[in-house]
Amino acid sequence: MLDYDEEAERYDALRGGEARAAAAAEAVLSLVPGGARELLDVACGTGIVTRRFPAARPGLRATRADLAPSMTRMAAARLPGAVIRADSRALPFGDARFDVVVSVWLLHLMSGPREVRTVVGECARVLRPGGVYVTTVHKGASHNVGSDIDAVLAARPPSPVPDAPADVAAAASAHGLLPAGEARFRGHGQGRSPRRTIADLRRGWFVTLPPGEPAAEEFASRLAGLPDQDRPRPDPVFSLRAYRRPPTGNPEGPGGDRWTKSIRPPRRSAP
Repeated sequence: MLDYDEEAERYDALRGGEARAAAAAEAVLSLVPGGARELLDVACGTGIVTRRFPAARPGLRATRADLAPSMTRMAAARLPGAVIRADSRALPFGDARFDVVVSVWLLHLMSGPREVRTVVGECARVLRPGGVYVTTVHKGASHNVGSDIDAVLAARPPSPVPDAPADVAAAASAHGLLPAGEARFRGHGQGRSPRRTIADLRRGWFVTLPPGEPAAEEFASRLAGLPDQDRPRPDPVFSLRAYRRPPTGNPEGPGGDRWTKSIRPPRRSAP
């Protein structure tokens, strides 16, 4: 697995930069209730996505958290005074604190279903009645775009899928959250080329092909034999799911029925 402290400096440049961040923010906000006022972004990374939430939605206040010190420092430089270091498995917030909780590109990093349930449980705990939790699901599958690179990589040992949609939905349900919509967005600038995939392979991107092992070098050799070594293949398309904590029935409060009626219909970004 990648070391996200070491990855921080080049994280945005290798992952589509501002174009991908804009697509991600738009898709997330399409699932956020119009009346939401307090948002928590769990695993905010460098802050390139989360800084767009209040800018696009006046009146929405965002708190950002990440566990990696280097990511937190970069996010804090972009968002002074609005970033804390925190573990998604034990969030340092009281119950029912936020109208919205977001975790983009987080659950796929968990060790397995139990850890996913823990993280989803923490996100549900800090969510107010009527609030919405938005998360990416099955990130690994997003990168399979049917290219010649995918054909080569299809033979590698399968990776675990802690963020499988059915498992995330089950974790949400176990913590009292109900399905509330879905959206998709393009990972602009993340289309793989053979040469870039070889570089990713050798820096630990593929968890079942540890760098330096014979199997990893065998796949690198196969990738090196593909044509157009520097031509990016199609961009990935990521999937979001939203889950809502049922309202209490208080029509005047931030978690009441009047607030939840402002939820907009789910919207899908063009792939």
